[in-house]
Amino acid sequence: MPFPRAAGILLHPTSLPAAGGIGDFGPAAYRFVDFLAAARQGLWQVLPLGPLGYGNSPYSSTSAFAGNPLLISLERLAERGWIDRGKLGQLSSDNSASAGASPIDYDRVFAQKMPLLFEAARNFLRSGSSETLSRFQDFRTQNSWWLDDFVLFDALRATQKLESWHQWSQDLAHREPSALKKASTELADDIQIRSALQFAFYEQWRALRRYCAEHSIRIVGDLAIFVNYDSADVWTHPHLFRLNGDLQPEVVSGVPPDFFSNTGQRWGNPLYRWDVMKSHGYQWWIQRLRWATQNCDYIRLDHFRGFDQFWEIPAGEETAVNGRWVDGPRDDLFLKIREALGGLPFFAEDLGYITPEVHALRDRLQIPGMAVLQFGFGDPGAHIYLPHRAAGKVIYTGTHDNDTVVGWWNSGAAEHERRNAESYLGRTDDGIHWAFIRAALCSPASLSIVPLQDVFGLGSEARMNIPSVNGNNWRWRFDQNLLRPEIATKLALLAELSDRLPEPVVPLPNGNFVA
Repeated sequence: MPFPRAAGILLHPTSLPAAGGIGDFGPAAYRFVDFLAAARQGLWQVLPLGPLGYGNSPYSSTSAFAGNPLLISLERLAERGWIDRGKLGQLSSDNSASAGASPIDYDRVFAQKMPLLFEAARNFLRSGSSETLSRFQDFRTQNSWWLDDFVLFDALRATQKLESWHQWSQDLAHREPSALKKASTELADDIQIRSALQFAFYEQWRALRRYCAEHSIRIVGDLAIFVNYDSADVWTHPHLFRLNGDLQPEVVSGVPPDFFSNTGQRWGNPLYRWDVMKSHGYQWWIQRLRWATQNCDYIRLDHFRGFDQFWEIPAGEETAVNGRWVDGPRDDLFLKIREALGGLPFFAEDLGYITPEVHALRDRLQIPGMAVLQFGFGDPGAHIYLPHRAAGKVIYTGTHDNDTVVGWWNSGAAEHERRNAESYLGRTDDGIHWAFIRAALCSPASLSIVPLQDVFGLGSEARMNIPSVNGNNWRWRFDQNLLRPEIATKLALLAELSDRLPEPVVPLPNGNFVA
């Protein structure tokens, strides 16, 4: 679908300067929304919000439907009587917003925050108000189609010291009914607690989204094309994935060698049995995308190329070099989704080597693509990412996988790229990042999105992710003091001059919004 002209900021909620060592849906999130409103930004883009799996990457989640409990605000739970506010003092003072929002130490955050979340959930189940407990029961009933399997998976995974499900006992790995019934009975209390945490996550997320809507801000979500092998989705629906008789992946996902890596990227996700999914009317995908559109206004489809052709790597290969391109579902999937949802409020991550067939698929489906300014200043083939070529696209200065603009300019860009950028953008007195921001906002692209790091003009120390490099990713958080009024004023003036002022978000009776 075509999008109205708008501007926004890319910031994952974990990067907010909340107390407790990780960003969440608490006061810092609402202060950020106030900043967006003052800056006349109509979009807030986030990364996937699911529970974290391998490497703490939001793209490596244990569920395509559940929420990451670390994003639950304990301060909000304390306001609602779930936990004594005095208990929050157990969170390390040197890992809080007052300490300048240090990078996330995931081991420490899990060890400190999860016990408090469990205590809060137990308190709620024992003494919550009748009205809230009734809402909780409604939540469980309405979402049983994904929630029941996820909380059982999550509880079992905890008893197995986070071992992958294929290493559990054979009866549980193969989901034998008697074993599932026994586990559900033995873990009933733990399952209740984990269900309550999912309820808290979605209550807080939807409250934050309502606050955004009241300020004419739309949420841009992000949907990874593949899911983790160690996830409730694969454990629950093994017939939908390319697994062998021992429930091990036959082939896994990735991309061939490219700009980011000479050996490609071996993501390791199991690949889909698209023929089986088609025979089921693509119901799992329809449920997934319906859920995504219920929780966000627009959706970025990660690795859109995989819907046309995907890179199939034999599971035994250590790198992505020895893979092959295999045909994906193409139009067939999206026509079913459009029929079920009534529209396709998506745009496609179509970066890297993209074939004419992928562009044709996007065009047929009227799904906009992306342009990333950092990629535009190399050889003539890279010019497709420049602003004057961005009509109808979604333009970024950079993404979560890029260095910041300042970091790229100082150490990542080749000399000819810097020369080309200066020729195209002109010299600027307020930094190369503002030259990029102005070019993105003034382009003919429909949506213009800037990572918050680029708004602040931060260097490589603020980079979110380095693809194919394990460890030390997804840790950046910003200092609250950087949200200065003069920056908001500058962004607001640019939004006005580039005709990107936000339009009102209209609420629907069911609590969702008209985008």
